[in-house]
Amino acid sequence: MRRIVSFLFLFLYFHVPASAHSTDTEINAVIDEMYLEIKIVSDHYQKQYKEAHNKIDKLNQDMMVAVLIEDKVSILILKDNLREELIRLKEEEMKDLSKIRYLKGVQIIRLLYEKILSLDHHFASVRTFSEINKIGNPNQYPEYEKLKDLLKNKKDKKTGVDLTSILGTNTIVSVVQTFSNMMVSSLSKEEKEKELANIECILDFTLRMQNDLNTIYFETAYLQNSNDKMKDDLEKLFIDYTKPIGYASSLETCRTTDDWESIRLKTVTYLAGLKEKNGPELYSSQVNIVFPIDRLLQYITQYNSFIDQGGKFYEKFKIILNSYENQKQCETKLPLEYKKLKDDIDVAIVKFNVAYKPIEVNGSKMKEILYGISEFD
Repeated sequence: MRRIVSFLFLFLYFHVPASAHSTDTEINAVIDEMYLEIKIVSDHYQKQYKEAHNKIDKLNQDMMVAVLIEDKVSILILKDNLREELIRLKEEEMKDLSKIRYLKGVQIIRLLYEKILSLDHHFASVRTFSEINKIGNPNQYPEYEKLKDLLKNKKDKKTGVDLTSILGTNTIVSVVQTFSNMMVSSLSKEEKEKELANIECILDFTLRMQNDLNTIYFETAYLQNSNDKMKDDLEKLFIDYTKPIGYASSLETCRTTDDWESIRLKTVTYLAGLKEKNGPELYSSQVNIVFPIDRLLQYITQYNSFIDQGGKFYEKFKIILNSYENQKQCETKLPLEYKKLKDDIDVAIVKFNVAYKPIEVNGSKMKEILYGISEFD
């Protein structure tokens, strides 16, 4: 009866369509599912091991009281049969556990790829350098340009100097010239004070925050490059992961064509072929699908480190943007892009803590993924 129940479980799990599995479930949930499924299979085989060992113990007792040679030979034959049965059970258990771990690994790769692509989209949609430059450069503000034009018309034509196209875009040089022109312009004291009041928040904000804003831009670019590497590494891992079962398409192609069912079928075929193998050949074939799972676990560690780093970067960005000292006094004068950038960073922090959060794989679950060693054994 137990054999029938176990077979029914394995049949239902490995023969339902891929869409019926929790492919849209979070990775942690997939790992938890794998953990439970391995426990069910391990429990099934542990019962059979126990039954076989109990029979061997009983035969050992019978051997001690047996007198006739024929009875002793019969007992030895039965013990040899049971030992062979134990070897067969161990091989079957390894195949069943390998199937669970391998197919769950495919699910994890699939979900990881979606997260990496989502991150790629996130980084592509963050503030561009031109927008950062617009926030941090006073030359990009209409009020400041208006003052420059006014001073240009009021300056002394004989002593005034026009900046080149390069120096004109330099924040420090531009501000120094603007103040110099204001000092020697024909504007009255009241007019100068009025014009200065119109741009004081702009100048204060840009001069204080320009370097910090550039830091945000360049460190975001660094995170984007790191994400590109994560994507490349996962695509290479997928090739190595599916090579043993004879799957040749790339991860991108598999995702685009929704070809996940082919991987499942090839896995089933590959594992079924292990029945025809034994000894070193069987061991080598099993290693071929165990080693890629080791690589997957290493990638999960790499992913967790990247997500943890990304979250800390955005926490840092939030501190930087909130560090502007005169934010309250200049609130009405600050650019809308500044508020939008702060909102974007708040959203990014939530995403790194929720949507992209690190994968929870503790010590016992690592052993399950790699070797099928269960704490329930």
